[in-house]
Amino acid sequence: MNLIGNAIVKTMSLDAVPFKVSNRRRWTVVGLLFAASLINYIDRSTISFALPLISADLHLFPATKGLLLSSFFWSYSLMQIPIGWCTDRFNLYWLYAGAFALWCFAQGATGLAGSLGALIVFRIVLGAGESIYLPASVKIVSVMFDRTERGLPSGVSSCGVRMGLVLGGILTPWLLVHYGWRQTFVLVGFGALVWLIPWLLAFPSRLHATYNIHRVRHSSLRQYLRSALANRSLLGICLGFFCFDYYWYVLVTWLPDYLVTVRHLSLLKAGLVASSGFLIFGTTEALGGWVADRLIERGWDETRTRKGLVTVAFLCGLFLIAAVRASDTRLAIALLMAACLVGLAPSNIMVIVQCCAPPEHVGVWTGTENFAGNLAGVIAPLAIGLLIKWTGSYVPGFELGAVILLAGILMYWLVVGELKSRTT
Repeated sequence: MNLIGNAIVKTMSLDAVPFKVSNRRRWTVVGLLFAASLINYIDRSTISFALPLISADLHLFPATKGLLLSSFFWSYSLMQIPIGWCTDRFNLYWLYAGAFALWCFAQGATGLAGSLGALIVFRIVLGAGESIYLPASVKIVSVMFDRTERGLPSGVSSCGVRMGLVLGGILTPWLLVHYGWRQTFVLVGFGALVWLIPWLLAFPSRLHATYNIHRVRHSSLRQYLRSALANRSLLGICLGFFCFDYYWYVLVTWLPDYLVTVRHLSLLKAGLVASSGFLIFGTTEALGGWVADRLIERGWDETRTRKGLVTVAFLCGLFLIAAVRASDTRLAIALLMAACLVGLAPSNIMVIVQCCAPPEHVGVWTGTENFAGNLAGVIAPLAIGLLIKWTGSYVPGFELGAVILLAGILMYWLVVGELKSRTT
């Protein structure tokens, strides 16, 4: 490699240089990432709202429902590291578009499934397609924005997840009531393909040229894994995100069913309550990133600021324990809203991995983090289903989610190091 190439690699290994694109265009891309994550979670959560109807139609039991809810995460989790590695090396213009089309097809085809086995297959395909969204989003933000300004775009791009649940909580029950679960999946899945039009028009097709420089180091996935497994900060990031995702997937997969079954709300009212909680989760997500950016801009220590906001957010998980133990339904709903203030954490969690990872490995570090986190997506639905079967109550499963979330505070403070970009 020539001297100029060595100098470029050395510079970018120390700190990523934002990709040169107009401010308007990069925020347009952030908007598209927001929309994609919104669609992602409408597609992912439709089955949670449709579960009572699917269960009645296909005669599913609690443990079987847990199996169906869990199946999405089998492929979604296993794909995280490979897809993260791909986001660091290949053109996201086409990679993201292809994965998006795949998950839309799987969502639409779910409405054609005639058996539990077919439902599980389509959920597995959906998981494989949707695996792109977080590693790619974090990678794109890290390339387009300086590290001191990543909190807000990270929060905006990822809060589409929660907004998807808000919109899904309103739209999906309405579609289910008026069209049934089969037509709902078809409409939601195939209709979302229109997102590809603005993506192909607005996303910088040359963005992948930035990644080409990075390929000179750790060019193989095996080499990356060998070096990553010895990194303490990555271990802490993975453990902390596992704790966060366990709590999150308790809410995503079982909250609508809990509101209908235990609190005896109608399907439409349960959707409204759940969507209200996810709205709080989403708006505080962007807020948490913005607050951290402003405090750091004023001279606050970046490590203490971002980890501190994560701590405050995780402590709000204690409200979930109070909610499931409340005898009054209105009080329980109010406490559930407070439990969604955990949304202050995700944008700062995403910036933590951007700051700790070598710039050339942001995508695959995020994939590794999300793999660990989404093991919780496999475990949480099954665990709650089994606990309901053994105890006859939703309380132990929800309480366990809050306790695991609190353990995540220790992971971020005691295992994750200073928020400085690593070169190895």
